Amino acid sequence: MDTFVVTGGAGFIGSNLIRYLLEKTDGLIVVVDKLTYAGHLKNIEDVSEDPRVRFIKADIADRIVIESIFRDVHPTGVFNLAAETHVDRSIDGPAPFIRTNVVGTFEILDVTHRYLQEKEKKVHDRFRFLHVSTDEVYGSLEKEGLFTEETPYTPNSPYSASKAGADHLVRAYHKTYSLPVLITNSSNNFGPYQFPEKLIPLMILNAIEGKPLPIYGDGQQIRDWLYVEDHCEGLLTVLKEGTIGAKYNIGSHNEWTNLDLVGKICDFLEELYPIKENRVFKKKPLKSYKDLISLVKDRPGHDRRYAIDATKIQNELKWRPKSNMDSALKKTIQWYLNNREWAQAIQSGTYNRERLGIKA
Repeated sequence: MDTFVVTGGAGFIGSNLIRYLLEKTDGLIVVVDKLTYAGHLKNIEDVSEDPRVRFIKADIADRIVIESIFRDVHPTGVFNLAAETHVDRSIDGPAPFIRTNVVGTFEILDVTHRYLQEKEKKVHDRFRFLHVSTDEVYGSLEKEGLFTEETPYTPNSPYSASKAGADHLVRAYHKTYSLPVLITNSSNNFGPYQFPEKLIPLMILNAIEGKPLPIYGDGQQIRDWLYVEDHCEGLLTVLKEGTIGAKYNIGSHNEWTNLDLVGKICDFLEELYPIKENRVFKKKPLKSYKDLISLVKDRPGHDRRYAIDATKIQNELKWRPKSNMDSALKKTIQWYLNNREWAQAIQSGTYNRERLGIKA
């Protein structure tokens, strides 16, 4: 039986991955999370009593604790999702990004390397370390072209630079120590349990509360959007079937400008929760949620376009996204409408959806 260590498992992608692993595998799942602001036990509350799930509060940069976890649970695989991920926060304060994303990745890589050194060959041959990264390490695209696995790294924010550094460490541990690693670089994710600082949940929650919908710059920045469940399927596929030492881009070819995406969110909100039925607007009559949209000062170093070429994972591993963008976005909006108490609980006074990333 497999035992998967999922670092960052109480975060957005991590918590969705845990549910996916419970559904699609019979393995044991060890959730390791520091529980910083975006990692919250509320995200895994519904699976916390499952006998196959074990939660350990820990920092991946704490070598002694990670070593003890490995000795205790004897993992057969690691999904490394623990990371600080918000670009705006990295502009305001880069230090936590270096500590977790670079130093933390080094520590868990080195612990894994030394753990496997003590094991017999069959354990090493079965083991996989999957490092989950981002397309932001590649930098910014012009109007044409796609990021491939061969695209040079040109990160433009402290966040993306820290993830690029982590990716290079993972590759180096494979080349130097033959550690059985894999790397994935995905496009922007969306779905349930995403912390409300990110674009889609921020726009949904602000809109239904009658708050402004701030869009950076001219709103023409383009992102490729991937539903989180499709991403989770891709991660398990890569861990099980990917070539050791390889990188795989995971994307869905859903390119939207930020302005168009927010407009679509407003349109779907009007279907699911018409503004005339929203009590918030009784004293502030507006004809449309779109009336809340405003263009604000752009953030420093804002990449213009991201777009993933997922040909490699599609051809080699036969993975393709299953979700339709419109239906997945509607499903996501409905989830946030149904789970407003969750949003209130995880913010708990530490974040009021204020503008970040303008200290530069």
